[in-house]
Amino acid sequence: MISNRALKVEPSLTLGISSKAKEMKSKGIYVINFSAGEPDFDTPKVIKDSCKKALDEGKTKYAPVAGIPELRKAICNEYSKIGLNYDIKNVLVTVGAKEALFLAILAIVNSGDEVILPSPYWVSYKEMINIADGIAVTIDSGIEKDFKVSASDIEKAITPRTKAIIINSPSNPTGCVYTESELRDIAKVLEDKNIYIISDEIYDRLLYDGIKHFSIASASEKIKEKTILINGFSKSCSMTGWRLGYALGGKEIINYMERLQSHSTSGPATFIEYAAVESFNIDDEIEKMREEFEKRRDIMVDGLNNIKGIKSLKPKGAFYCFADIRYYIGKNIDGKLIKSSMDFAELLLEKAHVAVVPGLAFGIDGYMRLSFATSQEDIIEGIKRIKQIVEG
Repeated sequence: MISNRALKVEPSLTLGISSKAKEMKSKGIYVINFSAGEPDFDTPKVIKDSCKKALDEGKTKYAPVAGIPELRKAICNEYSKIGLNYDIKNVLVTVGAKEALFLAILAIVNSGDEVILPSPYWVSYKEMINIADGIAVTIDSGIEKDFKVSASDIEKAITPRTKAIIINSPSNPTGCVYTESELRDIAKVLEDKNIYIISDEIYDRLLYDGIKHFSIASASEKIKEKTILINGFSKSCSMTGWRLGYALGGKEIINYMERLQSHSTSGPATFIEYAAVESFNIDDEIEKMREEFEKRRDIMVDGLNNIKGIKSLKPKGAFYCFADIRYYIGKNIDGKLIKSSMDFAELLLEKAHVAVVPGLAFGIDGYMRLSFATSQEDIIEGIKRIKQIVEG
């Protein structure tokens, strides 16, 4: 009785691990949770105050499906600072960046269309492509390639059925960041092809080592026209539970995404949209969070690389380490045979009470994702526990 569409969707391993960790915590077990992709900072006060003000002013009725003009204009103003000029008709405000991605894929992918998906990839991309009855064409890129695909890799993957490519920089799960030069090379491959670029830039304000964000939409006017740029407020503004994101793109594609939204969620809560207008005026608070994440990153990377058989690159953005654990595949640890990254993650949760996400969730085995969106104390303790369990 269940639809084929629903049967094709796999449950989220990230949410599953996080849920199990929370269940253990509810039983009084001290679990170090490296699985959640959620900042541990509170939403900035000015945003919360703005939300309260909107409620007090009665801004509780239906908003335009595409979003209130004030927020769409603020989004346009923000992108004009980096030379990307959009009109509010190029903006769609959505229920989280996840819905923006979902609407973009539903709006462009037909049955049998191929979507190029660099791996490791965020868990929901492949499921969204499956729901749209598309075909995910993965390009593998492990630690040896800094978890990035090249322009030539992409060119080789293109076929007459290729409809789109998803680019995620800074990346979840790896924290890798494509350089301007790398993105311009990719743009040259795609510039004269009838292929959409879905550019997920949700972590664009969380960059380290002095790196500045570059959007592939900036590569040329041709590329901008075929780019659907996805962003939101969850990560950089610590607004995960507010469920607010947006898409920028050509007026035609945004119009069809808006139609889809009109028959599904109808858009986010009105007072939340008014609150988010203030999110573009909190650069100092975002910088404080970014600086703290950078400190935590350094502690986690140093700790991981001090564990026998584990290797971690230093991520350039987001708040994740994607550690290589292939040394332990096929080995016995504390009486458990490790046949996959899932086995390794289960071992850490059961024996060390540390929650991580297996690389299998992101399309590549032999790795684990650890979030450093938690306190320095928990990072130090969690790394200590991992070291103790794997080194004996």
